[in-house]
Amino acid sequence: MGSPVSPILVVANLYMEWLEKEAIATAPVNCQPRLWKRYVDDVLEIVKKGSAEQLTSHINQIDKTGNIKFTYEKEENQQIAFLDTLIVKKPDGSIKLLVYRKKTHTDQYLHFQSHHPLQHKLSVIRTLMDRKDKVITEEEDKRMEESKIKEALKLCGYPEWAFKDVDKKKPPKKEPSQSVTRGMVVLPYKEGLSQRARRIFNKHGIQTSFKPHQTLRNILVHPKDKRDSLQTAECVYEIPCRNCEKTYIGETSRVLGTRLKEHKTEAEKASTKTYTRAQRKASVTGEVNKSAITDHVAEDNHVEHRRGSAARVSEGRCAPPPPN
Repeated sequence: MGSPVSPILVVANLYMEWLEKEAIATAPVNCQPRLWKRYVDDVLEIVKKGSAEQLTSHINQIDKTGNIKFTYEKEENQQIAFLDTLIVKKPDGSIKLLVYRKKTHTDQYLHFQSHHPLQHKLSVIRTLMDRKDKVITEEEDKRMEESKIKEALKLCGYPEWAFKDVDKKKPPKKEPSQSVTRGMVVLPYKEGLSQRARRIFNKHGIQTSFKPHQTLRNILVHPKDKRDSLQTAECVYEIPCRNCEKTYIGETSRVLGTRLKEHKTEAEKASTKTYTRAQRKASVTGEVNKSAITDHVAEDNHVEHRRGSAARVSEGRCAPPPPN
């Protein structure tokens, strides 16, 4: 769904609020939900036994475009998942909460030997432990979850001292800070060098944060192939002269490579008709050429313009070109 504060998600959420209110208000009496809790596109509901299919069919009729479709899952073995929480019904009718992991979950986390700042690795432990404390409701289940977290992270190279360090540094209740900072900088992480830079910035009251400068995603994921600039259409292009500082800026709706070939052909024709100053004054002024490039070649004898592959391209319809 994207970022929680993105305009698209805000509009989508507003529409979903209207849809669910309309669906619940018009639902048949025999399948009215007793509980309806939604977060973005996940819904937890309680309905009469056997009415889930009828309620789902009713909700799917609200959106007339047919673009929004609901599906449902029933509880199995007295438990059902909602977001990262597994809701378990106990024999006495009460419920308890556990951490939910999908069947495809692999327990693969940031490896301790990876080239990342130490605080990033410790934050993996801290995040999983905080989730355990905030989600799970019973102490015995918390102890089992903690054992599972340690087992998974030790397979990722995390030493015992890292768990003790996180437990020792549990943040106390925050108090209003009296220190004044001069801002914050984000630096690419380089082991050893980045820590020294942080100490220098801290002396001047500047907070620092690190980020990896190279990731597997950057190396392996390339969602779009690079397009040859000569295959670009609907663009503004620039062709500088090799013999002076003048520049030609043009616009074309056709493929750039085709337009540059035309410029080249016309310029070559003009270059075979180079004149002396007297001839240029007598005859060139009366000729009409197809472009300013051809005029420049003929008038100034500047026959070596850049080839098309060196032209700088700006895609799309642009503002008027800058002055030469």
